[in-house]
Amino acid sequence: MALKKLQLGQGKTCYGDEYDPSLLRPIERAIGRSQFKMNQFYGYDLWRMYEITCLDRDGVPMSLCASMKVDASSARIIESKSLKLYLLSFTMTKFASADEVARVIAHDLEHELKSEVEVNVFTDENCPFTPSEKKGVLIDSLSPSEITYEYKPDLLKNEDGKVKETLRSDILRTLCPVTGQPDHAEVFISYEGKKISKEGLLAYLISLRNHRGFHEQCCELIYSDIMTQLNPSSLCVRCAFTRRGGIDINPVRASAGFLQDAPRTLRQ
Repeated sequence: MALKKLQLGQGKTCYGDEYDPSLLRPIERAIGRSQFKMNQFYGYDLWRMYEITCLDRDGVPMSLCASMKVDASSARIIESKSLKLYLLSFTMTKFASADEVARVIAHDLEHELKSEVEVNVFTDENCPFTPSEKKGVLIDSLSPSEITYEYKPDLLKNEDGKVKETLRSDILRTLCPVTGQPDHAEVFISYEGKKISKEGLLAYLISLRNHRGFHEQCCELIYSDIMTQLNPSSLCVRCAFTRRGGIDINPVRASAGFLQDAPRTLRQ
């Protein structure tokens, strides 16, 4: 689907409250991947949805949250604002149970994405969305090797010695490719191989400050650049983007056998 047909960036938005799957808008992943030098990876996108409400079979409102997991091999992603509007359309619709809500969401998303989608729906009382322990070395207090706000993958450098470690940063800021609105994320980079310069990595993440890309594409760009510039033997990049419209998006990309769980941070 062309970007101009997406819900994002539309001047006037209509918020319906009766179930309407036609609101969903898919995006071809190939749109964001065409620039990558390295696009062979494994991974998934984990979405968490915090603001779902509908009616039970007796017409009593239910407050729910949900998770959605899509494999990175799917040809499509779903546009986030369209998902928000779709979920809002549940508001005055009756469902027999939270399980039925999960089945409906999975069915509709699989129809649009042409791929299997794992959906879990929870009541507020049993929601498992708790912050995970932040493991790894925070690099944000270091002095970056250079400061530029223009994308510059050459800032990534190796140092002497081989290690297995996780580096993390809280400063990633990118821009929506349609609206130009800022997106913020914490990044976790786990790898094995020649040591990565922390100052160079920090400078590289700063250089993405004006980069336009969907959340998934930004994670894949970081993965591609590290693999291309530094050639680690194993790599996993996890991006924990903060919420927009009651939804947070967490892309994870990894080399074979090195896939890790998506974190949840306090900022989400």
